[in-house]
Amino acid sequence: MTTNASPAQFPDSSDAPSREQAVEKVIAGQLRELRGRRGWSLARLADETGLSKGMLSKIENALTAPSLNTLVRLAEALDAPVTAFFRGLVEETDVLLVKAGRGLELSPRSAAGHRYQLLGATRGPHQMMEPMLVTLMERSEVFPLYQHAGTEFLFMISGEMHYGVGGSEYLLEPGDSLQFDGEAPHGPRTLVTMPVQFLSVKAYGHGNR
Repeated sequence: MTTNASPAQFPDSSDAPSREQAVEKVIAGQLRELRGRRGWSLARLADETGLSKGMLSKIENALTAPSLNTLVRLAEALDAPVTAFFRGLVEETDVLLVKAGRGLELSPRSAAGHRYQLLGATRGPHQMMEPMLVTLMERSEVFPLYQHAGTEFLFMISGEMHYGVGGSEYLLEPGDSLQFDGEAPHGPRTLVTMPVQFLSVKAYGHGNR
């Protein structure tokens, strides 16, 4: 099974800063840094942006949250992208740790002599790839063919096999890799040396799953 590493979180204690305060603090630090790089005083920045010196002081001391319009004016004056004001902000993120041999086994795809272990999957629109460890320990007269959206990348770990993509066939040995359009019918053709083990990574574009 996949194990979720704990994502970064803001403390919940009553005396801890709220999320809004954390954002204000990050913006304050970035504004001071950007202004300092130019060697500008608050008065100079006020002249360049048309904002009051008092407002700028409040922003730099994390006493107020600037509007998007204010951030745009600051970014233009300091010749920086608006996103520069949010650098260092800790966001919740998906982190998946899968210990050796603990991948999620897919059934009914996994069968006697064939093992498919999903190594991770993220949530919602962030699910842009599907890594899988495939282990083939028995020969089959006919292997299933797969087709899917996106691109697939294979990396051979052990064994040797003939792998088909469309009308072509490739001999894959340890250390070899193969990348192809997932829409083309593909799959193992013949196992030469067993066990065959390879990493399969399917990569999807937005809206292609």
